Amino acid sequence: MLKRREKGGIAISIAPGNDLVDCDIETVTDVLKEYRMLNVALRINCNATIDEIIDVIEGNRKYVPCLYVMNKIDQITIEELDIISDTPHNVPVCAHHEWNLDGLADKIWEYMGLFRIYTKPKGQIPDYTAPVILPSDRCTIADFCLRIHRSLLPQLKAALVWGSSAKHTPQRCGKTHELMDEDVVQIIKKY
Repeated sequence: MLKRREKGGIAISIAPGNDLVDCDIETVTDVLKEYRMLNVALRINCNATIDEIIDVIEGNRKYVPCLYVMNKIDQITIEELDIISDTPHNVPVCAHHEWNLDGLADKIWEYMGLFRIYTKPKGQIPDYTAPVILPSDRCTIADFCLRIHRSLLPQLKAALVWGSSAKHTPQRCGKTHELMDEDVVQIIKKY
């Protein structure tokens, strides 16, 4: 975290349990001076390299989660497959034989932080072909209504929810209810 100040010089603090990788505090101070940042407070909350610190100073890069897809697992041994599957952020697949493609899709949904919310018209079965996609940090009934159409939220009386976010099925919920992945929602409108 980088915070500019009016005065006070350069203050660098490292969170407990973290450290600088392949550099020291003097190198970080020299980099800050090179960018003409003479009055800043820098807090390092991870094991950071000098390149990552420069990225924070420039502010033009964003780190996102990464997922490595290892293809052609049909050509390796079981021992090698065990090693690959134990490493983080890896998904072994075989595109030719279509092995573990469902596992890859599940990992992608997990890493992107998206929820699939299905709709259920009154008196019909749920529509599992076209889910409403919501980010996991904005997944209330109100967000669901706004994603469908902005005129739906003022007409909302309640919602019936089936799935892991419901205490019982169906649960009658208001607009602040937090939805979970693969929930089914039926909107009840005001008349």
